[in-house]
Amino acid sequence: MSQAATNSECPHCAALQVENANLKARLAKLEKNSTNSSKPPSSDFVNPAAAAKKNRKKRRRPGGQPGHPKHERTAFPETELDRAWDYVYERCPDCDGQVTVLDQPGSVVQQIEIAPQPIRVSEHRGRACYCAHCRKTFVAPVPPAVRKAGLVGSRLTALVAYLKGACHCSFTTIRKFLRDVLGVTISRGQLRRVCAKVTQSLDASYEELLAALPREAVLNVDETGHPENGQRLWTWCFRARLFTLFKIDPSRGSDVLLETLGTEFNGVLGCDYFSAYRKYMRLNENVVVQFCLAHLIRDVKFLTEHPDAKNRSYGRRLQEALRKLFGILHRRAKYVSEETFSAALGRQAAEVLRQALSRVPATREAAALARRFDQHGFEYLQFVMTPGIEPTNNLAEQALRFVVIDRHITQGSRSAAGRRWLERIWTTIATCAQHGKSVFAFLTESVQACLSGTPPPTLLFPPT
Repeated sequence: MSQAATNSECPHCAALQVENANLKARLAKLEKNSTNSSKPPSSDFVNPAAAAKKNRKKRRRPGGQPGHPKHERTAFPETELDRAWDYVYERCPDCDGQVTVLDQPGSVVQQIEIAPQPIRVSEHRGRACYCAHCRKTFVAPVPPAVRKAGLVGSRLTALVAYLKGACHCSFTTIRKFLRDVLGVTISRGQLRRVCAKVTQSLDASYEELLAALPREAVLNVDETGHPENGQRLWTWCFRARLFTLFKIDPSRGSDVLLETLGTEFNGVLGCDYFSAYRKYMRLNENVVVQFCLAHLIRDVKFLTEHPDAKNRSYGRRLQEALRKLFGILHRRAKYVSEETFSAALGRQAAEVLRQALSRVPATREAAALARRFDQHGFEYLQFVMTPGIEPTNNLAEQALRFVVIDRHITQGSRSAAGRRWLERIWTTIATCAQHGKSVFAFLTESVQACLSGTPPPTLLFPPT
């Protein structure tokens, strides 16, 4: 009788084989990191893998690298100068003779400085007037915009909002800045009311973007955790071509997508493989989904590093097919025509599906990945059939980085009002960044419109 037959009939050996497979699976799970799974990069710092010395590259020197063009600041034009000083020689410094001042300057130093008193304090007085005929005293009203602004004017209000939202400053830090730099003391409670005023001024522009979401042709969506008084909420990011919108919700499920986009959304939805997006795809037959290929590549890489040789072999075959697919994408400019490029891309996409669904080893990890390709392979390769969409969800993930940094610094929100503030200020910052607009200028314009009762500015900027 062969050794293999003996092992298969021995209950003790079979149990050891099962235990060995389970231990390999646990070992592979413990070795997951941000490069071979969907775990965040911050998790790598808990137990960072020691890099092999032979693979370490020589660190480049800081500063400009050889061959890079030199970057110099553009000088201020004459129209932007507040004042200019000319320094001249009265006599020749060598022979003490007469000199003639030439038209062109020999050297120029432009300097930016803070004014000694950077703020302006004004007082608005409603004067009392007595009418002898009516025998009454009347007080002239202060303009409504001035009274509504109160202690803090529109530009200072926008500055406080900018420091709080764009610079991640706490109210205590803002209070110190105003006291030490501007020479004015404002309480933390007053600063909170200032931010509430900015929230109100941004309501209309935020709602305008929220209403525009279902009409977008392409949306990239992602979500991340949001803490609030010990409760775990979720920040959803909707990245459109011309704007970015953030929405904080207690749910991470498909109900947020249904509430925000509805069942009539018929554009392209770029996202990861999270269950909420798959459920939304089942509930909305009109939507076209592009699952993130970058996440898939990390899952394939996990198989290539798995202790089980069968998983490694399957993962390497699939990894090579995906590598060739991206090679075609990167060499797009070298193809003779768009038709030739599309044909090559289509053939390689078919090869990816063939490798994913053929010769699948009888392991739990490989079977799960093959099942994913069987059910949603076309959703991973949608970009091949629908030109103009990205194969990854990088746009939404990049937009979320600012939010994650803010969350680590500020520790989230404390109330529904804080949630509302964060949704609007994050949306404003991200959308202005997409168009290269000044966040401070937009906040100033928005606050001034709110105080004066005029129509607010829009965040639906025209394409540039």
